[in-house]
Amino acid sequence: MIKMILALKRAKHMTHDEFVDYQKNKHRPLLMSIPEVERHLRRFVVSYPVPTPRYPGSEFDSIVEAWFDTTADLEALFSSDNFLKLVDPDHENFIDLTSVQQMVCEEDVVIDRG
Repeated sequence: MIKMILALKRAKHMTHDEFVDYQKNKHRPLLMSIPEVERHLRRFVVSYPVPTPRYPGSEFDSIVEAWFDTTADLEALFSSDNFLKLVDPDHENFIDLTSVQQMVCEEDVVIDRG
């Protein structure tokens, strides 16, 4: 299983709450509307920071995790015409594109208590 992890910061004109609202209610439905998501994406998780005593706040506004069976599936989604023409251009509406951090990886599960 291949996973892409993206650490995202909001666009400078947005508050964190506006970023979350846009990501959940505008961008996510746009992404989910393209057929390549159904074909190639196995799991998709978005995490948002929460205030926690004793731990510093995050510099990121969300972490996105996208699972694929193979790197070919990852490439098929992100290089598809639908993604490139419909989804990718929307990123600039809510993400500071200069700050995106990403990693493509395989998990080494140490504990899984389900």
